[in-house]
Amino acid sequence: MKLNINNKALSWIMKVRIDLFFLPFVIFLIVLLMVFIEPRFFSRLNISNVLRYFSALSFTALCQGLVMIVGGFDLSVGSIMAMASVVSATTMISIQSIVPGMVGLHILCGVGAGIIAGALAGLLNGTLVSQLKVSPFIITMGTMSIISGSVYLYTKGAPIYGLPKLLIVEIGRGRILNLPILFFVALLAVLILWFIMVKTPFGRHTYAVGSNPRAAYESGIKPTTIILTIYTLSGVLSAVAGLIITARIGSGQSGIGSNAAIESIAAAVIGGVSLRGGIGSIPKVALGALFLAIISNTLNLAHIDSKYQTMVLGFFLIFAIAIERWISALFVRALFGGKG
Repeated sequence: MKLNINNKALSWIMKVRIDLFFLPFVIFLIVLLMVFIEPRFFSRLNISNVLRYFSALSFTALCQGLVMIVGGFDLSVGSIMAMASVVSATTMISIQSIVPGMVGLHILCGVGAGIIAGALAGLLNGTLVSQLKVSPFIITMGTMSIISGSVYLYTKGAPIYGLPKLLIVEIGRGRILNLPILFFVALLAVLILWFIMVKTPFGRHTYAVGSNPRAAYESGIKPTTIILTIYTLSGVLSAVAGLIITARIGSGQSGIGSNAAIESIAAAVIGGVSLRGGIGSIPKVALGALFLAIISNTLNLAHIDSKYQTMVLGFFLIFAIAIERWISALFVRALFGGKG
């Protein structure tokens, strides 16, 4: 039986169904499945591991989501994470040798140096993308190689130890309300970015540039400024992700973030960000990151070798997107009786 419903109502129903229910429902099913097949999933230690993984991944997913909303890509997120980790660790140790005993100053200088390095890398990406008019995919692939190579040459691949215990114990592994501090940091970032994108002119301009840069320009918006700001913000968020992992593992590492680009793109796509720009929701991107964090943890509990996890994750991603498209098509056919 065909339903008599206009396109506007259909659009609203589709949006509500997909935005609010689909991804949380899939996450609920996975968690429910884990109740029966792996009781360790709900242990305190494992929940903390999932939330800590989510904390770093949410930052890279958010920065990738922002860049995709404005119509671009950022493949350099992983290399910026590694750079921020190494710069931050090197700065902390250097400051320790100059003014020992001032732990707060060591951490503050290290975190500040890492974030500034990330912002500069993001600014470079934004400048090249906006000025050279070359695909962001190619630009950020190039900067990824340059940054990764530079970081590896500096460290020779060796970890940088000797970070303040306050950073590692109280922040990286610390808890509030029996949950990791880093989890609350990630939630705060989600709320701030959601507010910026939904409640401020800058957010509306970002969606406008991502949808149609020419029309945005003719409306008085400066696409170059928006692109520069978004890529710089992406660099800052990537750096924060690198600092989160640095605090968690207690050392500066040149190898962190090796899968960050693909994971962040996957989280953004699962979260509903359009590959063509102009469409995307910050809370849904965070849900996409949570989804991937749970999948990764499930694979670990199932003792899937790390060498195969990326491959399994890729298959799972394609399957999840295909299921979502299939259900959407079924829904449209149920309403109109035609092709979805």
